[in-house]
Amino acid sequence: MKNSPKGPLADTIERYLSHKHSLGKQLTKVGGMLRLLDHYLLGRGVPNERQIASGDIEAFIASRPRPSPRSYNALVGAIRRLLDWMVIHEILPKSPLHCESRRVSPPARPFLFGLDDARRLLQVASELPSNPRAQHRGEVYRIIFTVLYGLGLRVGEVSRLCRKDVDFDRQVLTIRQTKFGKDRLVPFGPKLGCVLARYLESEESRFGLMAPDGAIFSFDRQKRRPIGANTISWTFHKLVPALQLTVPSGVRPPHLHCLRHSFAVGTLLRWYRTGVDPMSRRLICPRLWVTSARLPLPFT
Repeated sequence: MKNSPKGPLADTIERYLSHKHSLGKQLTKVGGMLRLLDHYLLGRGVPNERQIASGDIEAFIASRPRPSPRSYNALVGAIRRLLDWMVIHEILPKSPLHCESRRVSPPARPFLFGLDDARRLLQVASELPSNPRAQHRGEVYRIIFTVLYGLGLRVGEVSRLCRKDVDFDRQVLTIRQTKFGKDRLVPFGPKLGCVLARYLESEESRFGLMAPDGAIFSFDRQKRRPIGANTISWTFHKLVPALQLTVPSGVRPPHLHCLRHSFAVGTLLRWYRTGVDPMSRRLICPRLWVTSARLPLPFT
């Protein structure tokens, strides 16, 4: 669509996205949705933003079937926020969007991995066979899932970890460009530090010294391009049946983000049971959540 003619909202959408980016919001999917809207309005012959009618917006939404209420609300919400912004900046006298959000049922509770479940996951991951495009696959995924469970990181954050992000002297990871475009520091303990150190020593002994910007988790031994977040998630889902997990009634089937939920819930429970005030763990540095009461790790 880069070479397509501009629609009535093209310039406004770019101004809107630039404004949101300046606030630290990425909005990758939202930008794509809004550009599709602009292209659709162009096809309907809408000459400028002040000529956009409610019927044009409703027709676009109908052209993008969204059976899931959450998905439908995400589309409508993205359009509503753009149009409300245009009203605030006096680009439009009023919003032409009159669609109501759909009712969303309460989400099922996430599955929480206990220590035995996590141990089983690491064991099954370590047994993954290598292939010509992914050497030492079992070892790599075992460490990936260890970091996800032991530190509660998002899968994209683990995927993007570079050699320069690991500070063994201070025992912290630098997590760059997180969900809201910010960086943060995540401390790790001596056990996890030893696991990471052994892994990096093994990688560098086999493939040479890593560049500071080289991805820690990579099957590309020359350029050290990262294993994608989708690939990690796909591998996790392939392993789940072998774990033989018992999923309670009212709980969602296990997915990769459950490791982050398990970390958060487990850490908070340990703090409460030992009389620790969770908010006191955020006083040292705004970007550092000090997890001194870490989860027991699923290895010895």
